[in-house]
Amino acid sequence: MPMRRPTTTARRLRRDATDAEQRLWNALRARCRPWKFRRQHPIGQRVVDFACPARKLAIEIDGGQHAANRVADAARSAELDGHGYRVIRFWNNEVMGNIDGVLQVVLGALEAAPTSP
Repeated sequence: MPMRRPTTTARRLRRDATDAEQRLWNALRARCRPWKFRRQHPIGQRVVDFACPARKLAIEIDGGQHAANRVADAARSAELDGHGYRVIRFWNNEVMGNIDGVLQVVLGALEAAPTSP
């Protein structure tokens, strides 16, 4: 099976966004100005749920399948760190039930100095 390019995967993921991803996307656009975010953004060979390239911040929203894949998530975060990105993660239920708290964490991360590769 041929390997998919990250941009092809990103397009599919944008089209098939989860409820939590849609909720966070709308909140980021409405309440995190002037920062610009991209959704399903390719970084290296990975595609992150949301990214703010200007601040080198990646946001991942994790569903139940990630509870069993902590080692893979840590490796993914380390790879993104190698590209200079800080990664913050939220569970789906956090986004759906506490969007204000999630946005406070995101805004705090945006105000912190970006890392350098």
